[in-house]
Amino acid sequence: MARDKSTVSEAVIRRLPKYYRYLIEMEKNGLERISSKELSQRMGLTASQIRQDFNCFGGFGQQGYGYNISELRHEIQKILGLTGKYNVIVIGAGNLGQALANYSGFEKEGFHIRALFDINPRLIGMAIRGIDIMDIDTIEEYVKEHSVQIGAICTPKEKGQEVADRLIRCGIKGIWNFAATDLTVPNDVIVENVHLSDSLYTLSFRMSDASR
Repeated sequence: MARDKSTVSEAVIRRLPKYYRYLIEMEKNGLERISSKELSQRMGLTASQIRQDFNCFGGFGQQGYGYNISELRHEIQKILGLTGKYNVIVIGAGNLGQALANYSGFEKEGFHIRALFDINPRLIGMAIRGIDIMDIDTIEEYVKEHSVQIGAICTPKEKGQEVADRLIRCGIKGIWNFAATDLTVPNDVIVENVHLSDSLYTLSFRMSDASR
């Protein structure tokens, strides 16, 4: 029986997208099944760790057969909530916000960026890949008229909490936070923080550690 998702550790949750990416690639390459040992060798994890991770959701393999790649990919897709569609708005139409809008890969997994919002009059009225940049003062009206599930914050950190509060008042329950600040939100609002500098600092540490 699958475990309650609320009891699954953060470490396991963080590994699920990696499993999903690897399985998509193997499926594209025509592979049909794989053992936990073979998967571990590809991903740099132990076979035991992989089995433990999958057991958090009921387990998917068959002893002596391994995993059906297509079926496992589909199960993880469901666990990740990638079988639905999400409407996304981006607040902050600077370089980062425009980069998000320009990337079409999100749409393949059901994430559709519908609009960008900014305060800069030079940007308002422009479009990025057919996605309009709108005045941030129209955000409440837009969210009210459209079904928006996710707001991506791409503003300077000084504006991050203010924008988050505004999104929450609009009823948005998912925030993808690129502002370099931690947000305070109600318990029913989910925040995924993306600290680009943290990733770069981690790279620096690993390079420094390897050279010792």
